[in-house]
Amino acid sequence: MKTTTRTLSALVAAGLALSSLPALALEPFQADYKANYMGMQANGTMTLAAAGGNQWRYTLAIQNQLANLSQSTVFEERDGALRPLSSNDKSSLLVKKKNVEAKYDWDSGQATWSGDVKPDRAGPVKLKAGDMDALLINLAIARDLAAGKPLNYRMVDEGRVKPMSYKVVGKENVTVNGKQQQATKVSRVDGTKELIAWIVPDLPVPARLLQKENGQDALDLTIKSLR
Repeated sequence: MKTTTRTLSALVAAGLALSSLPALALEPFQADYKANYMGMQANGTMTLAAAGGNQWRYTLAIQNQLANLSQSTVFEERDGALRPLSSNDKSSLLVKKKNVEAKYDWDSGQATWSGDVKPDRAGPVKLKAGDMDALLINLAIARDLAAGKPLNYRMVDEGRVKPMSYKVVGKENVTVNGKQQQATKVSRVDGTKELIAWIVPDLPVPARLLQKENGQDALDLTIKSLR
């Protein structure tokens, strides 16, 4: 469950030959998703809210009869980049619960993790300019695809560093707020897993997120409405 949501959050793309356009401005929103998780229907929500000063709080929540997942990242916009400051990741599956806190200390240049985390995943991990956690990449991919930027990211999440890259695999129509819109599909294959995101122009988050494992759908989020 942890791997599924974290990996799904880590959606990125690489090498798109588009003209340079301004990045989408950050604005509060709530996106409601129809979800399928562990073979059961679920509700999914993504929200972005101001957190005071130049800070924002971005949250993803998924819930059904078996599981309750919640990820939240506080970040700031610095020189056009989205820079994580702290995050909280909670999950509950039947009687199994997990709660992990992260701190991204840019003054010391280190990220650390506490709570239900293994000692070898607690850090510290040395930070580099442009580093993001897995969840925050959801916002970055939509902004950078619209701006025509190379979408190469370094994910720093729960004691690990991992470069990630997606490739464009085509176009497809999706429905947002009852209207059909054309989305760009990007895909990343990692061993037996494939992650696919549908990006719609002017939409701050992916319109659809799909994780496939061993060729089977593991988690599917499809947007219903955005406000």
